[in-house]
Amino acid sequence: MSEFLSQIDWDAMYVAIQETLLMTVVSLVIAVILGFVLGIILYITKEDGLYPHKVIHRILDFIINLFRAIPFIILIFLLLQFTIKIMGTMLGVKGALPALILSSAPFYARMCMIALSEIDKGTIEASKAMGASSWQIITKVLIPEAKPALISSMTVMAISLVGYTAMAGCIGSGGLGNLAYMYGYARQNMPVMYTATFFVLVIVFIIQIIGDLIVKRIDKR
Repeated sequence: MSEFLSQIDWDAMYVAIQETLLMTVVSLVIAVILGFVLGIILYITKEDGLYPHKVIHRILDFIINLFRAIPFIILIFLLLQFTIKIMGTMLGVKGALPALILSSAPFYARMCMIALSEIDKGTIEASKAMGASSWQIITKVLIPEAKPALISSMTVMAISLVGYTAMAGCIGSGGLGNLAYMYGYARQNMPVMYTATFFVLVIVFIIQIIGDLIVKRIDKR
C-alpha cells in the first residue's frame, strides 16, 4: 500500500480536485440560471401556456433540442474558436467552461419544462380564478410546486457535469480527468488513474447525497 501511495503526487491531486470542483460549481450555477430562464420561457409560450407564442416556442424548442443532441466531446471541438475568442484560451478551467455551460443549460431547460408541465393544471386554473396575475402564478404556484423536481434535475445535471469535466480533461482542461489521463493512463501510472477515479466517484456520491437530502426536506407531498 505504501508503494501504491508513493506513486501519487498528492499536491497535483489536490489541485486537480479543486479544478474539478471549480469547473462543476461555476458551470452548474450559470447553466442552472440560463436553463431555468429558458425552461420558464419554453413553458409559458407553449400552446396552452400563460403567454402562448408559437414562433418563440418552436425556435427555442429547436435550439434546446439541437444542443442536447450534440455529444459533449464534439461540442468541445465545435466551440474551440468561440472559446478562444471569449476566454482567451482553450486549455485549463477557463477553456472548459463554455462547452460545459452550453451542454448543460439546454438539458436543465428541458428538465424545467418537464417539471412545470407535471403541475396539476387545476391548481393553475384555481389561481387564475382567485385573480392571481401570470407573474404571481409563476412565482407563487409553478416554481414552489416544481421545486423538488427542479432540485432533482439540478442534482442529475451536477453529476453529469462532473463526468463532462473528466471528459474535457482529456484535451487539457485540467481537473481529475486530465490528471487521470495525462499522468495516469498515458504514463501507465495506474495508482494515479485509480485514485483520480476514486475522487471523481466521491464527488458524485456527495452531490447525490446532498441533492437527495434537499429534495427530501423541501418535498411536502
